[in-house]
Amino acid sequence: MSFLTAMVIIVSSFVGVTGSVSAVSTSESMSTMDFVLSMGIGINLGNTMEATNSNGKTVKSFETAWGSPVITKDIIQGYADAGFGVIRIPVAWSNMMDDDYNIDEDYIERVQQIVDWVLECGMKVIINIHWDGGWFEGFSTDKDECMKKYESIWTQVSEAFKDYSLDLMFESLNEEGCWDDIWNRYGSSTKGKKEAYALLGEINQTFVDVVRDSGGNNTMRHLLIAGYATDAELTCDEMFVLPDDPSWRYAISIHYYTPSTFTVISEDASWGKAQSTWGSKSDYATLDKYMDMIYDTFIANGIPVIIGEYGCTTSNKTDETVREYLTAVCEAAYTRGMCPILWDTPGGFYNRKTCKFTDTELLEEFMEITTLERAVEMSADEEESAATIELTATASSGKVKLSWSTELSGKCTIYYKRSSSSEWKKAGTVSKTKVNITGLKNSTSYDFKVVIDGTESDVVTATPKAG
Repeated sequence: MSFLTAMVIIVSSFVGVTGSVSAVSTSESMSTMDFVLSMGIGINLGNTMEATNSNGKTVKSFETAWGSPVITKDIIQGYADAGFGVIRIPVAWSNMMDDDYNIDEDYIERVQQIVDWVLECGMKVIINIHWDGGWFEGFSTDKDECMKKYESIWTQVSEAFKDYSLDLMFESLNEEGCWDDIWNRYGSSTKGKKEAYALLGEINQTFVDVVRDSGGNNTMRHLLIAGYATDAELTCDEMFVLPDDPSWRYAISIHYYTPSTFTVISEDASWGKAQSTWGSKSDYATLDKYMDMIYDTFIANGIPVIIGEYGCTTSNKTDETVREYLTAVCEAAYTRGMCPILWDTPGGFYNRKTCKFTDTELLEEFMEITTLERAVEMSADEEESAATIELTATASSGKVKLSWSTELSGKCTIYYKRSSSSEWKKAGTVSKTKVNITGLKNSTSYDFKVVIDGTESDVVTATPKAG
């Protein structure tokens, strides 16, 4: 079993001292790798808040446009009772948006209400920008305007959720990070490939920058970065560029719908013949090939991965075949340290009227998978150790006095940052249990934490002021 350590970021000096600090852990104190591992397996609230083309103009008309009942807390509780650890909520923010890209307050509040229910039911939650009418296609021809809309959406969403628990994760986009008019991914030529990947990289970087700059818990929120077309092979390509995030708190989003003739279509199409069976040695070999590729490219290098969607059509398949495919994908991802999130829609695997999983045998097999060993383990006793340092801060003019109590021994390293910044700075290392941090600006809010033998205190905030 491999143990992946948290990545560290190099920070600038404070009072002439330079050092490094690991990204602040959460939930409140997990690395993103541990955060993803703690999710277990998940499910999508599909065809709901991302439903478009409603004949109405209200939140309810969009929410129910694709067959979903109005979501209730009982529906959300049913997912938790079934054993899922995370719900992904696809969202079409432009459903109720004016010409200046201002999102209707009622729409934001409805998403907030559903997110609140997920958190209250003890699960983690992911929200994104989903297909959203397909406007992402315009990035290849009108990048400036599309980027303006993109930044506006994430600025508003970041502000609305900045004080939410770090059990809420933001996802940069869905599967739309690909532009065949720049580079034809289905052809043999590489012409335009570099430009296409660079465009996705710019979008993902903008996402990280907007969220981090919004303050609050967003400075350390776990983020989900969309891969190229969220395709396994294309995202594992060396041209896929990881964003620059000073917190190093992100995972990669990949979807798995392979083979598409089995998962996407139930009738023959111009591009392929519908496949009603799955489970041959060749099928399993293909699954292992792609899952190993994802593991070797990302997880083995300390970068967590979420399979944000996987699933298949059911109308031309037996229940046994569907079960075999879904459990095989779930197990292949889960045992390699990824979080697999099942794509589900109204009338699918979960009954939103009875608030129960429809195929109990499939659910039992899913839950059995969560008992299997994984290729990556969570850091031992992280949550226990995070609570063993009690830190307090007292502000006065130009300085803050820090004091702490702990059963831990060893030297203590002190870090600080402006509350509006995501960049932690090292103040110094001491052997005592109290220290004055001087040279601070009055009327400016600062965050502080201390670290002893790898164990971090909770973050405390203080504002120096004259007087």
